Amino acid sequence: MIVVLAVALTAALPGAIEGGASTARADDALPPPGRQLLFYNHAYGVLDRETADAIEHSDYLREFANFQVRTTTGSGGKAWTGRYLMGRETYLELFGVGDLPGQDAALGSTGMGLSVERAGDLETVIERLRDQGVADPVDFQQTRDFGDGVPVPWFDAVLTTEKYDAFGAWGMEYRPEYFADPRGKTDPASYPGDVGRERYLSDDYGSHLMRDVSSIRLAVTARDLAGTVPLLRSGGFVVLPLAGGGVVAQRGGTMIRFDAVAGDQVGLRQIELSLNRSVDHHEERIGRSTLVVGPGAHAVWTFAGAQ
Repeated sequence: MIVVLAVALTAALPGAIEGGASTARADDALPPPGRQLLFYNHAYGVLDRETADAIEHSDYLREFANFQVRTTTGSGGKAWTGRYLMGRETYLELFGVGDLPGQDAALGSTGMGLSVERAGDLETVIERLRDQGVADPVDFQQTRDFGDGVPVPWFDAVLTTEKYDAFGAWGMEYRPEYFADPRGKTDPASYPGDVGRERYLSDDYGSHLMRDVSSIRLAVTARDLAGTVPLLRSGGFVVLPLAGGGVVAQRGGTMIRFDAVAGDQVGLRQIELSLNRSVDHHEERIGRSTLVVGPGAHAVWTFAGAQ
């Protein structure tokens, strides 16, 4: 998804910012007061080709989750093909080395979208970012082309910086035009101003085991982590430091852990998933990753490089 954001920035915000985000550390400030505004929406990871291909052709994953291999066309006509595991409110987007253009094609590249549930909340996030010391948040609109060549507004987004090593996070708010387009196959609003994740995702998760992403662990560089912490705090997450320079972000339903590592050690490390029902223990080897399902209503997916 970072490549999609980069395309939008190139098209809409040339030369927007040069200095990057605040270099806030996890212990610099308490989270802002008020209700939670941002919630884990989805994350992506670029995996080794063996693992990506094994995921794409896994019969087990098609039973385990609402699984799709889909090509999406975003802003500027840029298209990407991902392997998707869709839950009730959260999902995963997985690529193989070379599936994305530029630096995002490299092994270990990752990204994360954090979304609001109520219309207008992204503006509050941007205000909080400025309070966090991000003087010039980069905001833009992403579009989606359903195949007729006519871009449909998809979501508004904000970055703390457009410069990153191998990981970037963005805040996002789905657009009413997207919900109004029947090709998006979204649900009706459950309350006034509903732009939530459950409305965006289909209910097909209910016929599979996977329900949602309950926690995720990523290894990122110190620079990428510094650009992410202000966004987490502005969204209402409690950001706690870890030994070694990483952080854990709590609140919002999904625990997010970042390990600060050298540039040659970055990547998606582990995902924990809640299930729709309790099951017996099952272990599935998928390329160079291992998915352990059960016992109980819980699964853990570990990728190469995890310690």
